[in-house]
Amino acid sequence: MENKKPEIANEFGVIRIADEVVSTIAGLAAVEVEGVASMSAGWGTEIVEKLGKKNYGKGIKVEVLDDETKIDIFLSVEFGYPIPEVASNVQKEVKMAVETMTGLKVSEVNVYIAGVTMKKSADVEDNLAAEAENE
Repeated sequence: MENKKPEIANEFGVIRIADEVVSTIAGLAAVEVEGVASMSAGWGTEIVEKLGKKNYGKGIKVEVLDDETKIDIFLSVEFGYPIPEVASNVQKEVKMAVETMTGLKVSEVNVYIAGVTMKKSADVEDNLAAEAENE
């Protein structure tokens, strides 16, 4: 049995939202959460990004069937942030963003922590330079 993708009908016709659009919205919402270091994806995506093409849907799997949308997110958390709190905030923000922007009903947002990242050394160097100027 083939599952039908949801459609939003109006007087002009129908609107169909691609899974890639949903994953991009979810990715943008997730990276805005404090404590999220980055989205996690395979090495192929990392190479493409180094070549200059940003993929906001990386590390996200979207399944839209009938009136249910399930989202799996793979991400890295910055060291020092409580992982359960960051994951919960990601779930809330992603659900709200996808539902608000698409009108789809999000039934699940599953967060998988793929790693913990230390702050970039550039941040540390910037802080040291700022302290040196203040002295």
